[in-house]
Amino acid sequence: MPSLIAQTLSLQAQLDREFFGNSLRMWIIALAIFVLTNLILSLTKRYLHRRVSQMSDVLGSDGWTALRDLTAATKKWFIVVLALYFSTSILTLPVKVRDALQTLAILAFLLQAGLWISVVFRVGLERWGRKRIRQDPAGLMMLTVVGYLGRLVLWSIIVVLMLENLGVQVTALVAGLGIGGAAVALASQSILSDLFASLSIVVDQPFLLGDFLVVGDMQGTVEQIGMKTVRLRSLSGEQLIVSNHDLLQSRIRNFQRMEQRRVLFNFTVHPDASTDKLASLPGVVREIIEAQKSVRFERAHLQAFGDFGVRYEVVYHVLTADFNLYMDVQQAINLAMMGRMDELGLRIAYQKGLLPPDAPELATDGDEPETK
Repeated sequence: MPSLIAQTLSLQAQLDREFFGNSLRMWIIALAIFVLTNLILSLTKRYLHRRVSQMSDVLGSDGWTALRDLTAATKKWFIVVLALYFSTSILTLPVKVRDALQTLAILAFLLQAGLWISVVFRVGLERWGRKRIRQDPAGLMMLTVVGYLGRLVLWSIIVVLMLENLGVQVTALVAGLGIGGAAVALASQSILSDLFASLSIVVDQPFLLGDFLVVGDMQGTVEQIGMKTVRLRSLSGEQLIVSNHDLLQSRIRNFQRMEQRRVLFNFTVHPDASTDKLASLPGVVREIIEAQKSVRFERAHLQAFGDFGVRYEVVYHVLTADFNLYMDVQQAINLAMMGRMDELGLRIAYQKGLLPPDAPELATDGDEPETK
């Protein structure tokens, strides 16, 4: 019995011995708190992640998806730092060590908070994007741009807060970055102009994916709207790549948003016809056009006396943007007009150099049908 008491007293004496300003007993307690906190938080995270994942798979809602991703984004190093900070709070430590541990905990929390906010931002953006893309396929571009800018702003704020906690003079650093950023901006004006042009395309939406555009001497269907370029697929099959800035500086004709097509065409009649026949020709043209489907007649007039004959101008509307239908209608009108003019004894004036070998010398202005 005396031996047991002596061993107990000896053990207490050992526990009361101080190491780095704390007794061995306090170091053991701090270690136990660290291990238990680490274990409890890790098991809690694993349990919550499993349960939330099951609910997310069953319900499939954005809220449960966000909770699942939040638990997955909770990092092991954050749990370790958190357990270390709590376990050392019972110890008497030098001021510098205490400040270093506090700074480490703040930095870990800022990084973890950035990850959590990124998850919430991404899930919210995906939910908004699903609704928008159904209405506008080009919304994918806006989704990409907003996501990129949002993450850039978020992590810029996180980095500034971390540097401030590390004792860095943030004001001087931001000023220096501003000067450096101005130099970089001057050196990359082309890239920045294309970037801002892409934002303008996303916000203003002068065209969308799938629209057929005519830009200068180029024409094609929009395949991709990127951060720097827009890619068109031409009618002949090749891909046309145009920078965003150059595209917005050009005159863009968007045929996809055409609801109906206004058609203007001219034809010239040989001047040897009688006045009565020439006067009846606009009515004949009107009958022919009104007999076509999906067409609205506007006008037909004897426009002018040209050098090669009597010139007529005709305007009608095809009540759809379909180009093939427009060509079918124009062909039907041309053939019907040729038949009716033969019945009336009227002759189309031909351009010099295009006369048949046995034709009398006739001429025309040679205007082709055009659309407006």
